Amino acid sequence: MTESRLTGPVRVVGVGLLGASIGLGLRAKGVDVILADASPTHLAIAVDYGAGRVAAVGDRPQLVVVCVPPDVTADVVAAELDAYPEAIVTDVASVKLAVYENLKARGADLSRYIGTHPMAGRERGGPMSGRADLFVGRPWVVAAHGGISYQDGSAIDDLILDLGATLVELTPEQHDAAVALVSHVPQVVSSLMARRLIDAPHASVNLAGQGVRDVTRVAASDPELWVQILGQNAAPVAEILRGYRDDLDRFIDALDNMDAPGARRRIAEELFGGNTGVERLPGKHGVDRRYSSLIVMIDDRPGQLARLFNDVGEAGANIEDLRLEHSPGAQIGLAEISVLPEVQQHLTDELAARGWRIAG
Repeated sequence: MTESRLTGPVRVVGVGLLGASIGLGLRAKGVDVILADASPTHLAIAVDYGAGRVAAVGDRPQLVVVCVPPDVTADVVAAELDAYPEAIVTDVASVKLAVYENLKARGADLSRYIGTHPMAGRERGGPMSGRADLFVGRPWVVAAHGGISYQDGSAIDDLILDLGATLVELTPEQHDAAVALVSHVPQVVSSLMARRLIDAPHASVNLAGQGVRDVTRVAASDPELWVQILGQNAAPVAEILRGYRDDLDRFIDALDNMDAPGARRRIAEELFGGNTGVERLPGKHGVDRRYSSLIVMIDDRPGQLARLFNDVGEAGANIEDLRLEHSPGAQIGLAEISVLPEVQQHLTDELAARGWRIAG
């Protein structure tokens, strides 16, 4: 166990997924973690799982991390600043500017506050979903402002590094604009697309493949939480959605007039623009590069995926990415393996020679 960079106790307020994961990660470093939650049951579960201890009279935390819903984050941060006048306070809410402006308007001590946002999560919440390694390798934004010194805010940097995350410094405005584009608008688009499936014929839904599953995956998120998030970041999200609406209008107009001069070119250019945008997304190790893929059919029984991984390794190839899809009505799965283009043909031949069925 490597030693923590933090020198004093850390108080975590709110022991859902993020709070419990922060507690577990810090406890693994030997940090004294003090837990608090509005739900006694959640608090007891988090303590039982080893995420920290209950508060005691005389606790003097070095750092307070607020992990509560966005609509009460500013209230809790303000209360923690008042309750622990020697502590640095941060929060992990997914919107930063609204919290900062709320605290500034009420005259809170901003010399001891910086908002942060770890870009990490899981499909399920609650303290039982907490993981000590949840933040490893993930970006963690520090929404810096001029009211706190670098030296005073260093405890927050220590927290992020202790948990294995990658520190990214942005202003609150920059953060909210960024997450509107890469997180909040995708949530809206995904949810609206999934909503189209409600009244779809069963025959159509049964044809669903990996494409629609990819587009709608985040539509299963908690609506109540997202109403809070979107309410606090409404302007940047609305601005991007208006541009998206304009894109859709152009696309629809071209589809409605396919025989008009330039219609097919317009559609092709919009689709090619999507190719170009995808290429900007950082891939493995943050490197922008395209991979080749092959689809392998796997019998739906224990041990088959492990055997495939072993055969890929023995063929001298490295799996850069992997997606799994189950075939409706059949006891097989489809594994789409992404590899370097220069090894695709060799790997295809090797796997076929080992008895694997290559579907594409």
